Order: sequence, then C-alpha cells, then structure tokens
Amino acid sequence: MALDLVQVSDPSIAYIVLGGFVVLFSIVSLLVKDKFYISEVVLGTVFGIIIGPSCANVFDPRSWGSHSNIITLEVMRIVLATGLFAIGVQLPRSYMADHVKGLLVMVVPTMAFGWVVVAAVIYGLFSQYNYISALVVAACLTPTDPIISAAIIGGKFAMKHVPPNLRNVLSAESAANDGLAYPFLSISIYLTVESTRREAIGKWFLVGWLYQVILGTVLGAVLGLAFCRLMKISYRKGFIDRESHLAQYLAFTLFTIGIVSTLGSDDLLAAFAAGTAINWDGHFNDQIENESFSSVLELLLNCGCFIYIGAWLPFDKYNSPELGITPWRLVVLFIAILFLRRIPPLLLLYRWVPEIFNWREALFSGHFGPMGVGAVFVSTLATTRLPTPHDPPQDQAELLAATVQIIVSFIVLCSIITHGLSISVFSFGKNVCSHTVSMSHTWRSRNVAAEEWLMWRRLTGQVLHLPALPSFSLKQAKPAELTTAEEGLENAGPVVSPAGSMRSSKAGEMKSKTGEMVRPRTSLRDVLRNLLSAPGHNITVRLDGDVNVLHEPV
Repeated sequence: MALDLVQVSDPSIAYIVLGGFVVLFSIVSLLVKDKFYISEVVLGTVFGIIIGPSCANVFDPRSWGSHSNIITLEVMRIVLATGLFAIGVQLPRSYMADHVKGLLVMVVPTMAFGWVVVAAVIYGLFSQYNYISALVVAACLTPTDPIISAAIIGGKFAMKHVPPNLRNVLSAESAANDGLAYPFLSISIYLTVESTRREAIGKWFLVGWLYQVILGTVLGAVLGLAFCRLMKISYRKGFIDRESHLAQYLAFTLFTIGIVSTLGSDDLLAAFAAGTAINWDGHFNDQIENESFSSVLELLLNCGCFIYIGAWLPFDKYNSPELGITPWRLVVLFIAILFLRRIPPLLLLYRWVPEIFNWREALFSGHFGPMGVGAVFVSTLATTRLPTPHDPPQDQAELLAATVQIIVSFIVLCSIITHGLSISVFSFGKNVCSHTVSMSHTWRSRNVAAEEWLMWRRLTGQVLHLPALPSFSLKQAKPAELTTAEEGLENAGPVVSPAGSMRSSKAGEMKSKTGEMVRPRTSLRDVLRNLLSAPGHNITVRLDGDVNVLHEPV
C-alpha cells in the first residue's frame, strides 16, 4: 500500500534536482563565488552531468520522447531571452547609440571571420562534411554566449580587475551577436536544403536578413519604447509600484518573444532591443536600482539551464566512428576554435574599437568568447529544420541532423570548463606568484594591497615613482615624516597624475596624448595638498618604493 502512494515522475525529479542544487549552492555561494571565483555555470553543469544518464541516470532530458528537441529549444529560448533583456536593461543609457562604431567592428567582421575559419577547420577534420555542411556547424559556434559572459563579467574578480568600458562592450557584443547568429545559420541551411544557390541566397536575404533580423530588431525596439512610455505615464500618475517594475524583467521578455516568434522573426534580437529601448533614458534602471529580484531570477534560470545542459550532453556519442566523430578530432577542433575564432580578428581590428585601449585588452576580449546556451539553442534550431536522419544518414542534410548536436555539445562542455575556470586559474596563479614574491622580498610591507594598487594603476594610471620610503598614513603622519618624504620626491623622477586630479597652474606643464598632466618636478607637500583638495574622496597614501594613491568615495 505504501509503495502505491509513491509517485516518481519526471516533473517531481526535476523539482528535486533544481531545488536541491539551488539550496546547496546558496549555502556556500559566497565562498564559491568570491573566494574561488567559480560561478553557478560550472557547478550547475557538473551537477547535471552527475545526475544525468552518464552517471546516476536520475535526470535524462533526452528520454522525454520525440519532443525532447522542442523542450530543449524552448528552455534555451527563455533563458537566452531573459538574459539578453537583462543585458539591455543593465547597459548605460543610450549605450548602443553611443558605442555603435566599436560594436559594429566587434560583431560583424569578427563573427564572419570566426564562422569561415571554424568551418574550414571542421571541413579539414571531419571528412564526411562538405564545406556547406561545415558552415552549418560553424554557425552554431559563432555567437558568444551572453549567459556565461554575464555570470563571469558580473563576478567580484571582474568587477575589480576588468575596467567598466571593457565589461560593457563585452556584454553588449555577446548579446548582439547571439541574435545575429540567425543569418549565418539560415544561409547555411538554405544552401544545404534548397535546390539552387540562387534560390537559397534569395531566401537568405529576404527571410534571414529583412524579415528575421531587421524586422525582429525593429519590433523589439518599438515594443520597448512604447512600453517605456506607458511605464513613465503610469509612474507619474502613481499607478505602478517598484515590485511591478521588477516583474517586467520576466513578463515583458515573455511578451516580446511571444509576439516576435509568432511572426517568425528573430526573437532573441528582439528581446535585446526591447531591453535596450526600455532603459534608453535610464528611467527603468532607476526604478529597479538596488533591487535583487532580477539577480535572484537570473540565478534560478542559470542554475536550471546548466543543470539541464549537463544532463543533456550525449557522452555516449562522442566516439562514433561510423559518423566520423572521434574524441581526438573533437579536442583538436576545440583547441583550434579557442585560438582562431576570435583572437586574430580582434588583435587586427581593436584599433577601430574605441572601447579597447591596447592589445592586451584585445587579447582578453578575444579569449573571452564562451560558447554555451546560445550554441545549444542554435544547434537545436538547426536540427528541427533538418530532415529526420536515417541510420546511416543518406545525404548531407541527414548527416547534419545526426551529428551537429554531438559536435556542438562537446565544444560547449569544453568552453564551460575553460572559460568558467579561467578566472579561478588566473587568480590561483596570481596568488602563488604573490606569495613567492613576498617570501623572496621580506623587506616589503605586508600592508600594501597589491590587487587594489594594480586596479587603481590600470583604471587611472596615477603612479608616483619614488625611492623606497617607510609606509605611512596621512592621518597618522607627522610633519617630520612628510618632510623626509618630500626630500625623497625632490630627487625622484617626474610625477604623472590623471587630468583633473591635481589642481595646478604652474608653468612648464605638458599634456600627453591621453590627457595626462606631466610636471617635471613637484614637491610631495604640493602633491598631497592637491590630492586632499579633491572633493568627495578619502585619500590614503602609502610610500613603499612607489606611492600608491588609492581613493574611495566617502
């Protein structure tokens, strides 16, 4: 009798899996995120693999019948659309218009280069494909995943070490190129299934670009602007509260993708355009400022999505010689994608991207191109548009339907591990080097905050080179100490400070290309006096080889 009362079903298992993971992750979230720099993306994927068919076999999305691809497609669609809408809202007001030049350079030529080069690598590694079929697989791997990007860029390490200009442009680029994956996929599909190339190119231009991309973007922007206007009127009349503003994160996203997908246009690009349009003047962001509902919603969706992806990965098919798929080919493909997909074009084009200042930032932007939810979505979309394959496949279309998800899923797994753990590995290596230097040079002060100094130097360039002097604080410094430090500075080299940070009208100043004021000789007393006169800042100065000038808003 007791056994009859137990009802084990797929929905109940899904509730246990998602709820249990979020509960366990929340208990140690601060430790995992802020100490080890590991996001829910990596942990959710690992947890999904453990409970999936390859290990415990308690959660298997592929066992849900013939509609499993449709379920996968819609799960990825909701998570992607919500993430894209959130990015559009969180960007600074009118960001897309103010930074259109840099975004166009980062999105269009970079995507096109990666698409063609990755297709060439696939064509060389997998002999069963012709080049058009390789373009289909490459189109699934072209977009940068906005969900993984947001999870990493929004972390503590990135907030501290990655400048805002780079964080914003990477977020905007990952959102824009996810929606622009449609044209790359559609031309490849049309060339595969249509009888003539002329017909394929005609459909690609009319349907892929005009109807899907342009119409989808316009619809999303119009819906966003109209809704923004309605929200302002309602707010002025006192008809809406803050909680209702927060509810729009999910409600308006679903409303937008529902309308646009019903019309057959690019719903992902529409969601991003709607989020950008709603916050075009910053009003929407002002109303939801300091509210945590959006972060909680994104955490729940990300956890559920990557648990699903981890359980969805087809580990049993990564060695399928009959389909031309072997582990070594997949590994070589991922390594080639990692180095050839984004890094070369960004190193060549970063001079035309105002938001990227040097080749190091271009290299970071090139490496930071994860593949995840967007790649799974596009590969599943491609599978639904291709014919059901026979065993063995009869033509290129059936071969693609049988293999595209296998290849894409392996690359997604490797990307989650590589990009999700990049900051953890970098932080660990940095800490090891820091401890080594501390042990080798015991004369250095243990009070110097190395990470804060590096961040300040990166963001402002305010570096005062001085001979080694004892560390002191302005609040505790005695006149004799200031005199000693001043004498040391008189014999030091030039002093450089950011424009506007020091008030001076003395002769002999020069302005550099970057707007920095260079003074050939300045006393420490004048430097400190000018720094302390900066309104709204609390200045701390440490003298230990260099002068570390760290200021925080009061």
